[in-house]
Amino acid sequence: MTTLHPMVEQAQALIDFERYDQALELLGRHLAEDPGDIRAWVKIGYCHLNTKAPRLASEAADQALNLDPEDYGALMLRARAMVDDGGWLKVEPVLRQAIRVAPEESYPRAMLADAVWRASIVEHARATGAGTMSHADMDRVSGEAADLAMEALRLGPEDLYAHEVAHRIASAAGNRTVSDQLDEAILRIDPQHGEAVARQTKRAAEAPGVNAAQAADLYAGALAGQPDSSWMQQQLDRATYRLLRGTRWLALLCLVTPAAMINLFPSDDHPAPALPLPIGQRLWSMVIMAAIWGFGAWRRYRKLRSGVQLNVRSLIRRGRWARVVLAQSGWAMLCALLIAGPTWADLDGPRLLFWMGLVPIATTIWFDKNKAR
Repeated sequence: MTTLHPMVEQAQALIDFERYDQALELLGRHLAEDPGDIRAWVKIGYCHLNTKAPRLASEAADQALNLDPEDYGALMLRARAMVDDGGWLKVEPVLRQAIRVAPEESYPRAMLADAVWRASIVEHARATGAGTMSHADMDRVSGEAADLAMEALRLGPEDLYAHEVAHRIASAAGNRTVSDQLDEAILRIDPQHGEAVARQTKRAAEAPGVNAAQAADLYAGALAGQPDSSWMQQQLDRATYRLLRGTRWLALLCLVTPAAMINLFPSDDHPAPALPLPIGQRLWSMVIMAAIWGFGAWRRYRKLRSGVQLNVRSLIRRGRWARVVLAQSGWAMLCALLIAGPTWADLDGPRLLFWMGLVPIATTIWFDKNKAR
């Protein structure tokens, strides 16, 4: 194990606190006295990487490799600098040299799997001219990369990056079973891994039999652990909008209730009742409507987690279509109450109100379905 110079150790402490400028200044003073310290050059390179200067990092790697062409740290710095500078298709020789120098390390093998996979996709696209690839094509070109990823997992069973690369390859090839297993492993290593949590939540929310309320609860729970996730917030908004769309079906059911009681469309077999209806019947239809909203909306709303309830109110403020949906539900309910409440002497008025409540919803209920996707 190489002993670090005290100034290099101090610089590493500064890097750990993201004080890269101070670390660079300290390392520069040290290298002025000892330009042959490879570790100092590598630390300088990582300072440049962390400040988004991959070309300066590559120059530092060159200085270190001039001192020792087989230094593992310098080789990995060169590889990282090449990748950050957009050189995924050129990094393979450097990574293979790093693997030869340190065959027991999992990280370079995982990085090589990533590079080989990307190069295979580009080569296939150039050879076929295809803009997209099927799962079968992806599986066919990913063979070597998949083997490298599995070897990286064998060498580093706790290497998060190796799991991420293996998952990316398996998912692109359509291997759902393997990708799900890798997601479970990723979450075991890092329970707050953003992409894995998002994928797991999406699978659970889109499983057969999961309704809008359950999906909203799942996304709200995941968002609580990742409050900065814009994707998760978008999915929660979509599930919440599906909940709000459901209120229109309740309003339509309420609209049909007094219409059926008054028999707006009589036939020979089912003649219209004598009008006006007794007050007891009219009140009973209102009781039924109250029960529909109580069990279909209010009870469900109260059972939602607080995060979903807050998002319902937030989405109503933010979303134009959410307000449209509620306005349509409210209008249909007003028409239903106007049908049930007054003492109508004929069917013309209730029939007009029925169509006035039905048509606005019927004209948009299929059109705005894609808003919930």
